[in-house]
Amino acid sequence: MSLLPNSSHDARFTLVQEWLASLALVDAASARPASADASFRRYFRVDVLPQHQQQHGATLIVMDAPPERENTAAFLKVDQLLQEAGVTVPVIVAQDLAQGFVLMSDLGVSTYLQVLDHDNAATLYAEALGALIKIQKASQPGVLPEFDRAFMLREMNLFPEWYIEKHLGAKLTDAQSAELQKVFDAILANCLAQQQVYMHRDYHSRNLMWMDDKKNPGILDFQDAVYGPITYDVASLLRDAYIQWDEELVLDWAIRYWQQAKAEGLPVHKDIDSFYKDMEYMGLQRHIKILGLFCRLNYRDGKSNYLGDLPTVMEYVRKTANRYKDLRPLVKLLDTLENKQAQVGYTF
Repeated sequence: MSLLPNSSHDARFTLVQEWLASLALVDAASARPASADASFRRYFRVDVLPQHQQQHGATLIVMDAPPERENTAAFLKVDQLLQEAGVTVPVIVAQDLAQGFVLMSDLGVSTYLQVLDHDNAATLYAEALGALIKIQKASQPGVLPEFDRAFMLREMNLFPEWYIEKHLGAKLTDAQSAELQKVFDAILANCLAQQQVYMHRDYHSRNLMWMDDKKNPGILDFQDAVYGPITYDVASLLRDAYIQWDEELVLDWAIRYWQQAKAEGLPVHKDIDSFYKDMEYMGLQRHIKILGLFCRLNYRDGKSNYLGDLPTVMEYVRKTANRYKDLRPLVKLLDTLENKQAQVGYTF
């Protein structure tokens, strides 16, 4: 969580307050940090003026998204798409695209990550997967950018650049680079063969809000949504970088999603084994990217807190890669780079 900006040293925060004051809806001086973010966006919570509280509630959220860094138009577009899909997203109250400011409804202070426990997990995940199915059912081609081969490969290439070279301080040989590329090709072949739907891209416990009015979940951080493989958001949710569950629970939740998705006519694989394999390959693509991304956030952007989540992500990577013959070279490469003994695992 960032500290409250000092307006004398923060020109954008001054602009935010001036914009808020011009709306005459909120107390501009009440702006305080609402959440941390891995991007250049910032969020502030502001108190609504008494005469407007009946319409807007006690507080609203203002997003500060520098236009040279962030695509606020995409945020507004996806917000509208998700509202039309019937899920809970912020209601836009006011916007200034030129400055990169958006005032929106407040979805509360409790993320899924903060409230999840073994007693409520089954219910909260059922609600999150139910909302995901609504989003996927609303999908139309040609509306959102495509999550294509070049996009996926660009993401995975963060791994050799930032995790292997920068974090481990290692340099791949030509042979090792070729082996890694073979693994990447196997992952891409699976992911590109999957049917496509609307894809949030960060559908996990930090971006889902627990709503005490039972409209769970409130969905945030959707501006990077694309049109891509149907298992991506399921993998993002169930193989979360920030919270880990027993494999038996994950399998059970995945099966429940698969059954509901099939019943709703979504284009998931007809047999559960193939669906689960799709989810595993898709999750691996995501986790390879995350290993590089979290290192980049540390070394380039000075956000060191993400390094604490690397062990969870690496455990996902190793377990998944160990289960499939064409992915095993990745485990061998990691063993070599990290000087670990190869571990025995089941292969399919």
